[in-house]
Amino acid sequence: MTVESTAARTPRRASSGGKRTSASAKSASASAKKSASAKKPAKDAGESARPELVQLLTPEGERVENPEYDKYVADVTPEDLRALYRDMVMTRRFDAEAVTLQRQGELGLWPSLLGQEAAQVGSGRATREDDYVFPTYREHGVAWCRGVDPTLLLGMFRGVNHGGWDPNSNNFHLYTIVIGSQTLHATGYAMGVAKDGTDGAVVAYLGDGATSQGDVAEAFTFAAVYNAPVVFFCQNNQWAISEPTEKQSRVPLYQRAQGYGFPGVRVDGNDVLACLAVSKWALERARTGEGPSLVEAFTYRMGAHTTSDDPTRYRRDEEREAWEAKDPIKRLRAYLEAEGHADAAFFAELEAESETLGKRVREVVRSMPDPEPMSIFENIYADGHALVDEERAEFAAYQASFADTPADAATGGEVK
Repeated sequence: MTVESTAARTPRRASSGGKRTSASAKSASASAKKSASAKKPAKDAGESARPELVQLLTPEGERVENPEYDKYVADVTPEDLRALYRDMVMTRRFDAEAVTLQRQGELGLWPSLLGQEAAQVGSGRATREDDYVFPTYREHGVAWCRGVDPTLLLGMFRGVNHGGWDPNSNNFHLYTIVIGSQTLHATGYAMGVAKDGTDGAVVAYLGDGATSQGDVAEAFTFAAVYNAPVVFFCQNNQWAISEPTEKQSRVPLYQRAQGYGFPGVRVDGNDVLACLAVSKWALERARTGEGPSLVEAFTYRMGAHTTSDDPTRYRRDEEREAWEAKDPIKRLRAYLEAEGHADAAFFAELEAESETLGKRVREVVRSMPDPEPMSIFENIYADGHALVDEERAEFAAYQASFADTPADAATGGEVK
């Protein structure tokens, strides 16, 4: 214990007439304080201020005013709203098809985004073409908004490539499986953007579980110190696999930004309009030199963590049912219908379009060619690497040991 901390813990003596408090008085005072504290329950660290949730559309689809964020969506037209709705419907249809394909053995694994469409589409549509996005492995909706062909997302999960798309074509980085590491990549990239003197911004997506990782803490520190133009967009879907958020943090996640010296805000992650507005706010700060920010999109993972997970083992059906009432797609549809911005023909046409997408996804996945075995060593290091060269040679020798001889080929190919 330091001298300073000891002094802070030692109560000062009363100075009235230089008279000291008697030992019995001290004992009585301590007993009274102990008794009072026993009657009053301990206050939780995050209980002092109830988190403010930015919301522009209620779960019932009613528009509510927000003086601080309304201006960021003031130019949104009925056509824009229909486009946001289409984005969410098409993303959900693609995701559902991917889950089915995994169940049929066409994919090795799939992380569903069911329930998180508004957070991803709202934030994704807030970005500009020259912004750069660093996703985790569940940002299928953001990929859609960045113009990445959804079928390209499936190659890695089918085991035929390392990612499937050129990150620089859409400024959308490859999926990152390691939890939290993409926040460091995003921060470093944003520092480079600042040095280049452009007004571009960077978005780093992460989940609630990633906030417990050291990589994220380091990214927050560097971003704050170097005033990097990066937005940390945390999709708090309530569960880090089987661990609820309350077991990961004693305070709301967005409040963690305060300790690093930049602002944080919590937004209704099932409200696509609010996610769009808050993301525009955060990106504007980044572009104008005001540095990083943390957006916590308060949402829910309706499905399993991945298709290898069984959420019924750790969460109740009642919890999911409560969140189903806040469904992001139903919410926006209710608003569109109430305002007369979309009719039955629009929804029917979109349904048909989503089915066409599902069919195309099935056909593309099943026709993906198996890669050449040696291609696994390509695109690892730009200038080559001695260890990779050694591993390539060993694997080539191993492959050669299974090659058919001409005689074997003539008789049907007996494996040696």
